[in-house]
Amino acid sequence: MSNYMHFDSPKVSLGRDQLTGAMPIKVSLVEDSDHVRESLATLIDGARGFRCVGAHRSAEAALKLIPSEQPDVVLMDIHLPRMSGIECVRKLKALEPDSLVLMLTAYEDDDLIFQALKAGANGYLVKQTPPSEILTAIQEVHEGGAPMSSNIARKVIQSFHQAEPGESSTETLSPREREILDLVSKGYTNKEIADVLSIAFQTVHTHVRNIYTKLHVRSRTEAVAKYLRP
Repeated sequence: MSNYMHFDSPKVSLGRDQLTGAMPIKVSLVEDSDHVRESLATLIDGARGFRCVGAHRSAEAALKLIPSEQPDVVLMDIHLPRMSGIECVRKLKALEPDSLVLMLTAYEDDDLIFQALKAGANGYLVKQTPPSEILTAIQEVHEGGAPMSSNIARKVIQSFHQAEPGESSTETLSPREREILDLVSKGYTNKEIADVLSIAFQTVHTHVRNIYTKLHVRSRTEAVAKYLRP
């Protein structure tokens, strides 16, 4: 794989006060390029509020070690040797249903990114993304966001428009869960939802997990797609 990432300095500031004094966001990396993997590890460990807890060159190694690393966010390359990043996401979600995965890709291949999101990924980044934006995206995923382009979100929604009738619907959700899902559909992160509804961040997280279970989905994008389906 081509080496797209190079950082002149590992010290990258987000310019956000909310990271000060907070527990660092733990990140595990799955990337077969030694150069890219090392650059990402240097970036993450050099930024205040983040810590790299694992760096793996294959999906097989990641699946063995990530459950014990307990990262808050996993950065996953789509194109890996042998097992793909997409299949790794699927297997990782089976092992750790609450895991948050941000896909890395050299090119904006709509079909591959769409497959990754369907497998349970929470968003994606292209490898040319500036360092500060990589950190911002990691934080966004950690807070319950789902960074991705509008054309990918559209593909997910279209897939549910074409789904068979009789699938689980939002009618099973409680009033509070509907309220939260409505805010999710408007792009609010879990932290923002907690602020708007004056409830604890962990309470929002629990509601979102319950929404996933009731709708039989594995990501915010899939949940929103079912919510918006006519």
